[in-house]
Amino acid sequence: MSPGESDAPTVAVVGGGQLARMMAEPAAAMGIPLRLLAEAPGVAAAQVIPDHVVGDYRDLPTLRSLVEGCRVVTFDHEHVPTDHLHALEADGVAVRPGPEALVHAQDKVVMREALERVGVPLPRFRLVTNADEVVDFGLPCVLKISRGGYDGKGVWFVSTAEECGPAFEAAASTGVRILAEERVDFRRELSALVARSPSGQAAAYPVVESVQRDGICREVVAPAPGLPDALAMQTQELALRIARELGVTGILAVELFETTDGRILVNELAMRPHNTGHWTQDGAETSQFENHLRAVLDLPLGSPVARSAWTVMVNILGGADEQVGPLYDGYPHVLARDPHLRVHLYGKDLRPGRKVGHVNAYGDDLQECLERARHAAAWFAGELETAAERPPRSKELGDESE
Repeated sequence: MSPGESDAPTVAVVGGGQLARMMAEPAAAMGIPLRLLAEAPGVAAAQVIPDHVVGDYRDLPTLRSLVEGCRVVTFDHEHVPTDHLHALEADGVAVRPGPEALVHAQDKVVMREALERVGVPLPRFRLVTNADEVVDFGLPCVLKISRGGYDGKGVWFVSTAEECGPAFEAAASTGVRILAEERVDFRRELSALVARSPSGQAAAYPVVESVQRDGICREVVAPAPGLPDALAMQTQELALRIARELGVTGILAVELFETTDGRILVNELAMRPHNTGHWTQDGAETSQFENHLRAVLDLPLGSPVARSAWTVMVNILGGADEQVGPLYDGYPHVLARDPHLRVHLYGKDLRPGRKVGHVNAYGDDLQECLERARHAAAWFAGELETAAERPPRSKELGDESE
């Protein structure tokens, strides 16, 4: 072994977003080398993973070059073509999660049909091809593209046949299918996060409440406040069963509705570290990112137990250009005001509505944690005052009195 080389297996990661970036910290602590396929120079993960190449994940030769000499390949996103993943498996590469599992996170129709077969509680749904079929299914309802949608993109809330047009135009232009789902009368949204290894070991994190606005996760509270113990256990058991039935390796996030009549319905699946698990970086004994790496390497999983009574995660979103300066300029106020707060920035360019970081606050008082995390995220985003009222951040750098 040459000087500076690791004797640990290298993990290839496809996708250069913030999820891959946040895998780098536990990988470094564990001495696990990462090799990254980034979609463009300077993206979030490429800033912190030296061993990276820039290329197209849709190109099979690029993927084959990436995984050469690697023990396993895993993902920052779920968009790699299924046929390419089968080809890598045929080459002898451990693909985790594997293509037979990952397709359920790639295609909402495949996911819904598979979960229905194994008896998972779901919203009523139907594959539709035109507005008349949507009317027959029942209005109002939700239309979703089968592949490629995220953060509210590719989702339409429709109440009339005329409002269905954009969904079917998207289907015609991209070749995706359209899924109609009932509009669920829900009390709140929950998320159940589990880790599962190839040998079958599994670990379930506390069920959390997530707050979504405009299709984007804004806040997560761990554990979900007021969730009865029996329902929390039922939700964890459901997520573990889904992971087992679908053969998931790594992190599985099961997003759910808690209905007004006390039931839980599965809404979405993600087979990778997930926004609703970012609280685990500071609020759990083992973060989702570390357990994902442990799982894909078939190492014993770490404890998912919460460290504090409450942990609150609030996303930092890019605001209006005239309100937001460099995110770094937000540190003096935020860190001086709350030394216990944990800030995670992604190294992304600021754009309105874009996730550029998150903050975690933990403690024994939920309302205090909420206030602390919301204040910090709003300060970074420039939302606390108007641009005219707020002094330029460059003038605040020496003022840590607040």
